[in-house]
Parts: sequence; C-alpha cells; structure tokens
Amino acid sequence: MPYRIEFAASVKEQLKELSNHERALVFDEMDKQLIHEPLKETRNRKPLRPNPLAPWELRIGDLRVFYDVSSGPLIVQVLAVGRKRGNRLFIAGKEVKI
Repeated sequence: MPYRIEFAASVKEQLKELSNHERALVFDEMDKQLIHEPLKETRNRKPLRPNPLAPWELRIGDLRVFYDVSSGPLIVQVLAVGRKRGNRLFIAGKEVKI
C-alpha cells in the first residue's frame, strides 16, 4: 500500500528557493523513493542521528529532503527541503546545523 506525502507549512517557502527544474526533480524523486518503503535505507535515503530537524534524509544531488514517517497511517511528512554546499546545509537561504 503506498504512503501519502504531506508537507509541513514551511516547506512551501523552502521550495520557492529552488528553480523550476530543481522543484520538478525533488517531486519526481519523492514520488519514486518515498511512496513505497520510505524507511528502507538506500544509497540516497538514510536515517539521521538524533537532531531537531528530521529523522530521515533523502539526497538528490546537492538537494536534501528531510522527512519523518508516521507510525499509524501511511504518511510521509516532509519537514524541510534544503541545499548542501560542502559540509554546510542551507534551508530557505539560512545555514542550519544538524
């Protein structure tokens, strides 16, 4: 049974920071990788150490999608979308430490 993807309110503003091509790439990859088995660790999908942002990360080139998966209904909650530059993460244009 497929998972439903929902977005935190702040994600709408974060997506506006991306180009149209990057936004399309993010949505395509979320559809491919998070609809089925979002908790399965892969080369581009991994659990994170405890942090205030999210328990899971989806890597799409230099873009990052941070998400959580509900334990009840089959829902993937996208909590943040950002860009990685070297070892620094930027979300909505601001550097974030995780």
